[in-house]
Amino acid sequence: MGFLGALWLPIVVSAVIVFVASSIMHAVLHYHEGDCKKLPDEDKAREALRGVTRGLYIIPYATHKTMKSPEMQEKYQQGPVGMLTVFPTGLPQIPRLMVMWFVYCLIVGFFVAYLAFHTVAQGANYLVVFRVVGTAAFLAYSFAHIGNGVWKGEPWGMVIKEVFDGLVYGLLTAGTFGWLWPR
Repeated sequence: MGFLGALWLPIVVSAVIVFVASSIMHAVLHYHEGDCKKLPDEDKAREALRGVTRGLYIIPYATHKTMKSPEMQEKYQQGPVGMLTVFPTGLPQIPRLMVMWFVYCLIVGFFVAYLAFHTVAQGANYLVVFRVVGTAAFLAYSFAHIGNGVWKGEPWGMVIKEVFDGLVYGLLTAGTFGWLWPR
């Protein structure tokens, strides 16, 4: 844990910078506003789903055994086919979600610091630190979204925006670490 003593400042400062940047990107720029769509006849759909508890659901639901049955094949052909994420009932707890996001930013910073501490020499050139940290942070903030596009059917336009966000967060993290890297 020697890296923590040397790199606690860039971990914390990069988390704060990414948190502020993401807040601006989502609350001020609004370019994610159209990522989600409204269900047709939303009230009827809400009524049909009432009582469904928090979780991730697949429609139609099939196991490996039942996937090949003619009945299941027909359900897939008729549609709709999708995944549904259900959150706990009640207003979104934005302060709690923001705290969780900030903790995630700290965790990314922690692992990026670990990697950089063990691959980049103390006193290294800004660009060397920037390249290693930027690559690792970009991967951490971006690449899971590609899997969501592949496996969870998230629209590719949304995935591309999330990857772009991750690129910005990765560059900000890289710049912070390069600036505060131990000399």
